[in-house]
Amino acid sequence: MTTETGSGQMVRALSWKGAFWVAAGVPPLVLFSIGGIAGTTGKLAFVVWIISMIMGFLQSFTYAEMAGMFGNKSGGTSVYGATAWLRYSKLIAPLSVWCNWFAWSPVLSLGCAIAAGYILNALFPIPLAESQPVIDWVTANIASYTAETQSVIDYMAANAGVGVEDAIKAVAATDGVNALTPWFRTWEAFQITVPGLGNLHFNSTFVIGVILMLVILMIQERGIASTASAQKYLAIIVLVPLFLVGLVPILTGSINWMNVTNLVPPTAAYSGVDGEWNIGGWTLFLGGLYIAAWSTYGFETAVCYTRELKDPKTDTFRAIFYSGLLCIVFFFLIPFSFQGVLGQEGMLATGIVDGTGVGEALGNMIGGGPVITQIFVILMIMALFLAIMTAMAGSSRTLYQGSRDGWLPKYLGEVNSHGAPRNAMWTDFTFNVVLLALASDIAGYFYVLAISNVGYILFNFLNLNAGWIHRIDSAHMERPWKAPSWLIGVNTILAFVNALFLGAGAKVWGYSGALLSGLVFAALIVPVFWYRHYLQDGGKFPKEAYDDLGLAYGELGKRKAGMLPYLALIAGALVVLISNWYFVMPDTERMAFGDYLMQPVTWFSSAPTE
Repeated sequence: MTTETGSGQMVRALSWKGAFWVAAGVPPLVLFSIGGIAGTTGKLAFVVWIISMIMGFLQSFTYAEMAGMFGNKSGGTSVYGATAWLRYSKLIAPLSVWCNWFAWSPVLSLGCAIAAGYILNALFPIPLAESQPVIDWVTANIASYTAETQSVIDYMAANAGVGVEDAIKAVAATDGVNALTPWFRTWEAFQITVPGLGNLHFNSTFVIGVILMLVILMIQERGIASTASAQKYLAIIVLVPLFLVGLVPILTGSINWMNVTNLVPPTAAYSGVDGEWNIGGWTLFLGGLYIAAWSTYGFETAVCYTRELKDPKTDTFRAIFYSGLLCIVFFFLIPFSFQGVLGQEGMLATGIVDGTGVGEALGNMIGGGPVITQIFVILMIMALFLAIMTAMAGSSRTLYQGSRDGWLPKYLGEVNSHGAPRNAMWTDFTFNVVLLALASDIAGYFYVLAISNVGYILFNFLNLNAGWIHRIDSAHMERPWKAPSWLIGVNTILAFVNALFLGAGAKVWGYSGALLSGLVFAALIVPVFWYRHYLQDGGKFPKEAYDDLGLAYGELGKRKAGMLPYLALIAGALVVLISNWYFVMPDTERMAFGDYLMQPVTWFSSAPTE
């Protein structure tokens, strides 16, 4: 480790404030799924965000303790927790790291997809049907439409009771919008269908998204100090207005309290109609908590940079603690104000659900005119940059440390002259180019989000249990900051609560196979780890991996926790299995448990009706 650049090592150039600023890209993650969670949980949406944020804050204390134990590691809490599992299974440790990476990495593609949407709206807008150019087009072409025009016939067939004149006007207006829409807005070079995954769209969103990712990659090539500096100014520019947007409606009395009272789940996802607390309602509620965790727990990335902190013994706790407080403010305030002002109907608008209309909504919430609204659109793009910068910085370092510890391929463990993990960052970029093609339409966007969150919940389950395993097996190691024992116990319980979210909630997001797809992707670590550990390293981990635990080379030490870690894994698997069976979507009947067990595919999908 060094404080000088050009050494071929990571550089200790960061204070806790720098790590705080790098992690400041987490609060804007609320904007990634604020519409989706409102659609699935209705009036409960802001409560979901608050509960999830409280859980994330409590869990962070376990992560803070583990981070302090490994002042010479990078890559975040998944790396620190993975070492606890090393004695019990060579495979569980890399699984935790892998799951954390494929949960965080897609922020790049998802954020760039939304940012590309904003840029397309700004540079290549789709004209409104009531706009003057469309009206002029209709006036010039409406004479060519008659009752015998096929599109008019089709419209009347689909809209019973509509007269010929009204049908002609509606069809002509639609054709006018299509005719005046810039070609690049709807351009698509081609698409590829991947069985079991979805459609890869190589379109205008994809092209702009790739360019944005390359810009962010170039910034991060200059090292963590440069990244932290850029993040600081971006965060101030973005978070201050975002904070005011959350606060102003409360101070001015713009909150409609009908929108945040009578808290019940909806009758169905995206119905916008109040339902009741039945099994279907609870399933939607747990589905909201499942997807919210992807955003609210994310500030744990503040300890991804321990190896680059000037004083890791004191800086790790400060970085994650103050990052958590920042997130509490935003994850409490923004969803509440959004829902209080917009209501269910407003939250279900297409632009809110897909993220491309959030900037406009932010401007409207404080009563701004067109100029203010455009400023907020620009701020929204900057907020996305902030989140993407955070994700690339953290996920690339997870790959880097996974390589250094002998879990991932060796080439990922190299840094450039600025101490940045270049090969890991380019691997992140390449992976996300594929995901961007998948996320370039709204259906693929939420599919990527649902699958990546399977990995994130798995990582959190393993890591929260790693806290008590470290207490037993690594009691000899120095802990600059030590969490209260009762809080380690509470967080162990929360590990199983997260397993409940995974089993019950993954199915909610419109993809019955999301859980199975996520588990299949998690299983890809098996060949990756086998290649590194057995082919490249001959069945032993690098010496530094043993040194970190105070163990002799080649010795993993005594398993002081006995069977307890294995029992925790079995219990977690049972919670996922039973909750996936028990909780079903609204208006869906639950299968008999015996029938459910006889059909393994249904373990990971929405239970069909009998």
